[in-house]
Amino acid sequence: MSSRSDRVARRAIAIPDGVGWGVVLATGAALISGLAIYLNAFAVKQLPDAAVYTTLKNAIAAFVLMAAAVGLGAVRDVRAIDRRHWPAILAVGVIGGSVPFILFFTGLAQASAPSAAFIQKTLFVWVALLAVPFLGERLGVASVIGLGILLVGQALVLPPAGIRWGMGETLILGATLFWAAETILVKRLLGSIPSKVMAVLRMGIGLVVLAGYLALTGKLGVVAGLGATQWAWVVLTGLVLAGYVGTWFAALKRAPASVVASVLVLGAVVTGALTAISAGAPPSPTIIGGYFLIVAAAGMIAAWSVRAARQLADPGRGRAVIDAHAD
Repeated sequence: MSSRSDRVARRAIAIPDGVGWGVVLATGAALISGLAIYLNAFAVKQLPDAAVYTTLKNAIAAFVLMAAAVGLGAVRDVRAIDRRHWPAILAVGVIGGSVPFILFFTGLAQASAPSAAFIQKTLFVWVALLAVPFLGERLGVASVIGLGILLVGQALVLPPAGIRWGMGETLILGATLFWAAETILVKRLLGSIPSKVMAVLRMGIGLVVLAGYLALTGKLGVVAGLGATQWAWVVLTGLVLAGYVGTWFAALKRAPASVVASVLVLGAVVTGALTAISAGAPPSPTIIGGYFLIVAAAGMIAAWSVRAARQLADPGRGRAVIDAHAD
């Protein structure tokens, strides 16, 4: 009886497949990402070490995702994973859930803020470039134009002028490329592994690596000295991270990787709006123009993707319209 009720519950909360739902989930992930970046800017300053903060935040997210996945019957899904997939899964935990965080925060301590922000926000470009040869995704004219507009919008919001290149910038670029490669690898794995399981494995394996890094660098002792306020920030941002990873992976399962990565750029608009509200001062007209271009480009890319998916699912639909006009 309980097994039957579990199946009913899982069906009740199941999100339909389809590119359209993937875009919706990607938009949700972008909103969560924008909030996360805003909160992280405050939270990371509350702890004595960025690596400790990242590890603890990821730990909270991993445990939350694990609890949710177990409640949705993920244990059986883990047992069903083909052994041949485990090397790739371990790679996701390393190149997505751990090493790039270390590279990014190490580079952030050395690079200038404009350099770090602009480099990291080029993630959608690298994902699109990798998605064509490795995932077989097609970039139509609308998508290429949209990507170009998206890049221009990013340049207006985060001007690359004055960027100097050093070790910090190199580390941040390395982290960005790792995350781009992870996106491609996860997209391939999601063809046979549920997104809820993949999210838990990514964060869980990454947590083991991050904890090992803290042990090797002698930073584990810092955890014992944290106070209630610091733990409150860790828990809050960890919960937000869990929501982001879960939504992001669910979006990747349903929509092309290049589309999901492009829609995620909307997070910059959310972060900018929250920052402007807290500062009590509106952004400059140039930045507002950049936000407008980001929203327009993301919408163009998403709309083209949904339309292409519908035409692929029903190739006769377009011909029927043409025949009707001909009559």
